[in-house]
Amino acid sequence: MSDSGGPDVTQELRLPWDDDPDDLYEHAPCGYLTTLPDGTIVKVNQTFLVWTGYTRAELVGHRRFRDLLGSGGQIYHETHYAPLLRMQDEVHEMAFEVVCADNTTLPTLVNSVLSRGPAKEPRAIRTTVFNATERRSYENELLHARRRAEESERRVQVLQEIVADLAAAPTEAEVAEAVVRAPEPAFGAASSSIYLVDVERDLIVAVSSTDPTTGNWDDMPRSSPRAVARVADRGDLHVVGSVAEAREHFPDLVDNMRKSGRNTVVLLPLTTGGSDERVGTETLGVLAFSFTGERKLGDNELRVVRLLGQQAGQALDRARLYDDARRREERTTFLGETTRTLDELHRLLPRARRLVDRVVPEIADWALLQLSIGGGIHEESGGPAPDLGLLEPAEQRAIRASVPVFPAAGDPLGCVVLPLTARGRVLGTLSMRMAPDRRGAAAERAFLIDLADRAGMALENARLYEQERETARTLQRSLLAADLPSGDSRFAVETHYQAAGQDLEVGGDWFDAFMINKDRLAIAVGDVVGRGIDAATTMGQLRSAIRALAGDGVGPARLLEALDRFVDRVETARMATVAYAEVDLVTGELVYACAGHLPPLFQAPVGIPEFLLQARSAPLGSRAGDLRRTEQRQPLPAGSRLLLYTDGLIERRTRPIDKGFEVLAREFARRRDAPLPGLTAALADLLVGRDHADDVCLLCLSLGSEERIERSLGADRMQIAQLRSELRGWLVAHGIEADCRDAVLLACSEAVANAIEHGYRDDPFGMIDVVGTVTADAVEVRVTDRGTWRGAVTDVARGRGLQLIRESMDQVLFDRTDGTTVIMRRSRGDL
Repeated sequence: MSDSGGPDVTQELRLPWDDDPDDLYEHAPCGYLTTLPDGTIVKVNQTFLVWTGYTRAELVGHRRFRDLLGSGGQIYHETHYAPLLRMQDEVHEMAFEVVCADNTTLPTLVNSVLSRGPAKEPRAIRTTVFNATERRSYENELLHARRRAEESERRVQVLQEIVADLAAAPTEAEVAEAVVRAPEPAFGAASSSIYLVDVERDLIVAVSSTDPTTGNWDDMPRSSPRAVARVADRGDLHVVGSVAEAREHFPDLVDNMRKSGRNTVVLLPLTTGGSDERVGTETLGVLAFSFTGERKLGDNELRVVRLLGQQAGQALDRARLYDDARRREERTTFLGETTRTLDELHRLLPRARRLVDRVVPEIADWALLQLSIGGGIHEESGGPAPDLGLLEPAEQRAIRASVPVFPAAGDPLGCVVLPLTARGRVLGTLSMRMAPDRRGAAAERAFLIDLADRAGMALENARLYEQERETARTLQRSLLAADLPSGDSRFAVETHYQAAGQDLEVGGDWFDAFMINKDRLAIAVGDVVGRGIDAATTMGQLRSAIRALAGDGVGPARLLEALDRFVDRVETARMATVAYAEVDLVTGELVYACAGHLPPLFQAPVGIPEFLLQARSAPLGSRAGDLRRTEQRQPLPAGSRLLLYTDGLIERRTRPIDKGFEVLAREFARRRDAPLPGLTAALADLLVGRDHADDVCLLCLSLGSEERIERSLGADRMQIAQLRSELRGWLVAHGIEADCRDAVLLACSEAVANAIEHGYRDDPFGMIDVVGTVTADAVEVRVTDRGTWRGAVTDVARGRGLQLIRESMDQVLFDRTDGTTVIMRRSRGDL
């Protein structure tokens, strides 16, 4: 009992520190080591021995603490642990891997204290060793969890980037390219490939791959037993984890997995809905990616994989809608622009050429247009041609059935043949080789049928236009082709008619010249309002009316008044313009009048040209203004020239009409001494060119004969008759006797015929120049060609032509300096 009467606690309780100190040391919850300054173990407790499996005899006095560490721990002991201990006399929580007696390792945390003597010299090192096995396991778990979180975050980040790429990809091809690149950064895949479903062609189409050399990289039917087709059909994610699994479920993958070392293959369907929502989903494609070696995909990774399939499927669906809309817009624009550009050309063959130029290369890499024209076939083609022999059966089918022929699967030619029809008639065919389109075949066929319909109608309209145009031109030529007076030495008439650009209809411009009596010449130029057959017909009626109304004592004024009454009955002739003049060939007096027409241009033998501005009145049938018709007289000295013309010669939208008058007068004056033949054509070429939008008509009257005659004609025997007519009139004008005249005409005709036959036998476009001069005692004619004669010119002597020339002329010479020139002279006296 205690002094206070209570119990004696110190006797009833046994305190821990009253235990045996040796026992506490030996069985402490941690290991104890005592080592000399060099690390030699001099004392160790039982706990450490139990942990490591050593005996006390193996350690004490035989091993150093550093000897119990692995190689890495020994380096760390030397570089960190020992220096710190010497400097600080203690170190705490140093992590070491202790190698146990059975060569296993024990993770530990070490605290050491350096004990020093009175002189501060190191005496011993006392070390406490804690078992860190559970802590290491916990740390490893934390590390693994952190790594998993980082990988998940990285995959999410990669997926976000992929989704952003998919959102920015407007077309199906760009979406496919973004999808095929996703598995490598997202999951560490070695290679990936993407296949898309083509419902219309019933195919699985290989689109893109990061390594197309691996696997079966080609298209396949949707019913194929291959893994990709089966996954596309079922719409389920499949992970093939080994070759054995592939052999059991997807045998077509086995060979590739063995060769490439890819032991894990993921087959991911690209769907428009969630993988768990079977209703309303559609598989648009399959993404196949593989890993080197075997790869186990966790649940989180599989969720990300499925999410990728859904995002990619939605992006593909959106891109297809975009592609379809863009294609429809492009096709609509193409059809509209094609129709517009074809309408710009009025002729059939230029339209055909432009159609082919539009098709190639915009929608096809090769096209052949075949048109039935005049019993023959006209062809226009573009691009490198395939084997056309394979195309003939398809063309025949298209023509017989009047329906397009599209290429079948496996067709070696791969061409579509479109019949071009209009108004129930097949005009020809348009054959095209187009790049295969994975999708939209139905829409593409509708587009091609629409193109064929538009092209057929455009070509038919051009054909009808040409038919009408040719009819109008034939009518117009027949109306303008009446014989103009010639062979009279007192005057000469030169005319020229130039239609507007080749793609426009004929107009109503016309000219005429005729003899009222043996000494009175009438000339006229007019312009009928409108174009086409109606204008040409009206022009002919008006021209015939002038011939019928002209007569002795009538004169220009009374003739125009009669024409006013005539157009009251011919409505299409109303507002036509006419410049009409009569020339007295005995007195040289001109009487003229203009009904709304441009003024004639008069050039005297000397001086500058002047426009005859008198006797002007309104167009025919005009009911406005002064309806009286007047006429004006003008002397025409010998050697004068008078030019009548239509407004197409001088009127331009880009300049005032006064400028046109100025240019015409200047150019007419420059050609004062030029030969009359070709003068009107030269003026038209200079002032108008070939692409003007209006017709041009000119008539030039020259009084008195030409000093010399110069003519150029083509290598065509039909032109010899016209040459003889002009040459005869020129000879008559110079008073050449009949015998001499006939001899010159015969010799000249034979020389021209020889030049055509021998000089231009292979050149139908050759030209022959004929120049005639008259002197006081002889007539000389030169016939020049630039063709190639066979052998020497004298070889022609064996023919009849040269014999006639020698018999007809007094002198015949040949000059081979520049081509071949035959020089013929005939005396003006009797033979």
